[in-house]
Amino acid sequence: MRKPLVAAFIALAIAGAGAAPAVAAPVSAAPAAKADTKAAAPTLKAVTLAGTVALSNCSGSVIRFPNSLDTDPALVMSNGHCLSTGFPEPGEVLVNQASSRTFGLLNSAGTRVATLRASKLAYGTMTDTDVSIYQLTTTYATIKSSYGISPLTVQNTHPTAGTAITVASGYWKTLYSCSIDGFAYRLKEGDWTWKDSVRYTSACQTIGGTSGSPVIDQSTGNVVAVNNTGNEDGESCTENNPCEVDESGNVTVREGINYAQETYQIPACFTTGNQLDLSASGCTLPKP
Repeated sequence: MRKPLVAAFIALAIAGAGAAPAVAAPVSAAPAAKADTKAAAPTLKAVTLAGTVALSNCSGSVIRFPNSLDTDPALVMSNGHCLSTGFPEPGEVLVNQASSRTFGLLNSAGTRVATLRASKLAYGTMTDTDVSIYQLTTTYATIKSSYGISPLTVQNTHPTAGTAITVASGYWKTLYSCSIDGFAYRLKEGDWTWKDSVRYTSACQTIGGTSGSPVIDQSTGNVVAVNNTGNEDGESCTENNPCEVDESGNVTVREGINYAQETYQIPACFTTGNQLDLSASGCTLPKP
């Protein structure tokens, strides 16, 4: 797991940095093809920090699903290992637990414009995936009218290798841009195992404190994953050093490479009013 606050400062000290990294510029569109090829360059959206949030020790984002309504209670997504109650045990799934956790809402420039508050932890786990979803005390419409900020939409289809992505950290107010390199059949870290994880290309050098950041498809602006870990020291399958395990059980260690957990399976588990329903058709999230 990407270590939270304390480790983030250690990482910066080692790098010789005195402050958080500056906001990186979004990846620009590729140059237009020559006219005689009649090939159009992909259109990329300018990803910003708008809609991201800072937790006490991690990052996150205000999210909605394709079928969410503006009048629904807003949701914030982060990692399961970012829960204020500590890491869930393997096999542990938390649902609909009271919470008053707060989140600092950022605008496109990374300025904190509001403090949002949870009414409950709707879902949290580190089994098969690494995610937490909080329900807030306010609606998307209220956030939009008060602060001019819209939620990020969670894509409900599997991400694609080669996609240009941005990892948007509300904690560090920093954007990391790279591409999806591929997918790990199983990603094992300490006692936890995650399924079908996103592997970044080496350009996304995320650090402690970026845990829970939304991974945004630059062509659609939609969230396709949630940032959660990276292999820091080249060790195999230990905490902060996840390893990839293929279908035959072969283990691969990629020092310096970072990972995220897919989110396309989450929308099916939230129904009318953004309420969690783990028995809903198509919902495959782990159950308590």
